[in-house]
Amino acid sequence: MYIYGRNPVKEAYQAGKTVDKLFVQKGLNDPALSKVMKLAKDERTVISYADKAMLDKLSGGGNHQGVVAALTDFEYCELEDILAAANDEPLLVVLLDGITDPHNLGAILRSAECFGAHGVVIPKHRSATVNDTVIKVSSGAAEHIKVAKVTNINDAIRWLKEQNVWVYATDFDGKPPKSANLTGDIAIVVGSEGEGIHRLTKQLCDDVLTIPQYGEVNSLNASVATGIVLYEAVRQRR
Repeated sequence: MYIYGRNPVKEAYQAGKTVDKLFVQKGLNDPALSKVMKLAKDERTVISYADKAMLDKLSGGGNHQGVVAALTDFEYCELEDILAAANDEPLLVVLLDGITDPHNLGAILRSAECFGAHGVVIPKHRSATVNDTVIKVSSGAAEHIKVAKVTNINDAIRWLKEQNVWVYATDFDGKPPKSANLTGDIAIVVGSEGEGIHRLTKQLCDDVLTIPQYGEVNSLNASVATGIVLYEAVRQRR
């Protein structure tokens, strides 16, 4: 798997990820790039100098900023690992139901990490996975937050409820986030912009959160909605 951009590559090193090879654009020399290369040299990563066309190809035409790193495949965790990560804190976890756009997944990982969520859960099928685009959009957050890939989101919800986790769906016809108690062990289920949360998945949830909207558009981007609900959870907890 390739990741690109100075910040995502730097975050990968700082998170202890294994970088197999670092590709650096010939002729570039600036402080930000030098810091990345120092990390690479400290880890004894093989550094290969290549022309811009080569880096454009490796990054799929993305904004690589002169650096591309070849990593081992992203390492997913188990759902139990996310619960363990909470330690003595109230659990805060995000479950994604049908998020297929890697840009949305990357933005959600970024929000989840910024607001202190303990992990994100995605299904194995009909979902975006953590690839180089997701890592790039997450601005390095993918290297710091746990991501579990489960066979069935509904089974994951059932298991969380058995652990006394209160599960909220984000959908229409619910209560505003500020009116809900988000201070305990909670999971937030977010659906796709097109289909929303699947009917059975919504039925399994304990309650529904609806973000008040006052414009003409009747739906929010999934990553924006996730950030709003996570912010309210953090506000209540602190």
